[in-house]
Amino acid sequence: MSTSNLSKIVSQLQTPSPLSPQKITSLLTSAKRELLTLDALIPTPTTPSHILALARQTLETGALLSIRLQQPDSFTRYYQQLLPFYEFPESSYGTDASNSSQRSKVTGLYLLLLLTKGDYAAFHTVLEGLEVEQAGKGKGLEGDEFISYPVKLERWLMEGSYDRVWGATKREGVPSEEFGAFSEVLIGTIRDEIASCSEKAYPSLPIANAKNLLFLESEGSVVEFAQARGWVAKDGRIYFPQQQEDMRTEKDILVASGQVIENTIGYSRSLENIV
Repeated sequence: MSTSNLSKIVSQLQTPSPLSPQKITSLLTSAKRELLTLDALIPTPTTPSHILALARQTLETGALLSIRLQQPDSFTRYYQQLLPFYEFPESSYGTDASNSSQRSKVTGLYLLLLLTKGDYAAFHTVLEGLEVEQAGKGKGLEGDEFISYPVKLERWLMEGSYDRVWGATKREGVPSEEFGAFSEVLIGTIRDEIASCSEKAYPSLPIANAKNLLFLESEGSVVEFAQARGWVAKDGRIYFPQQQEDMRTEKDILVASGQVIENTIGYSRSLENIV
């Protein structure tokens, strides 16, 4: 059975020239039709190696392009479709060097997606499976830049080292372009968490300090963020709305303040200096 049509579609998808989102979506749809025609959407032990390799390449290309199109649900579907392919040993795919898998990148991106969703249970389930698999080969995951990246981020999140997470999500810190998309979402999640702690801990903050605390690039960005959360920005400060039924107890303020300080280790000034 000829694979020429599918090969042409994959080549078009992988062209260095940028394609429109509509063109990418159309080509991916055509690619899936070809996979169905080849009976290669679900791999079997009798699937010829060249078709197995092309099918895996097609789905991995679809997964990575879904990231660039900012379609996490589509990416997740491609990842799930790839799992049966990843159960086959690499020897099943032939010896052509162009058939090398992008499993590490796709899996690392999936781990990062789980972090952005706060799904730590699924994150550790996937990670433990990888560790068991690599241990069986006498290897570890430390040297894999795509897997170690989300693993480091998760550890720093658990430590509350948000400044290290922020630094690692800068353009020069991500292992590939695709990771940058999810990294931005992750920073947004962290920013919201710090904001929630801050509005419980303080009646107000100087805008300049809020910029550092929330990892924002400018004081104008702080004002925009404040307005989106219903805060008031005036006279160089951000004022947080009072809690329901007015007053927080002293214990509540101390607990929330402690969270802010602990979770922003990179800004280890005293509470008085922050306010």
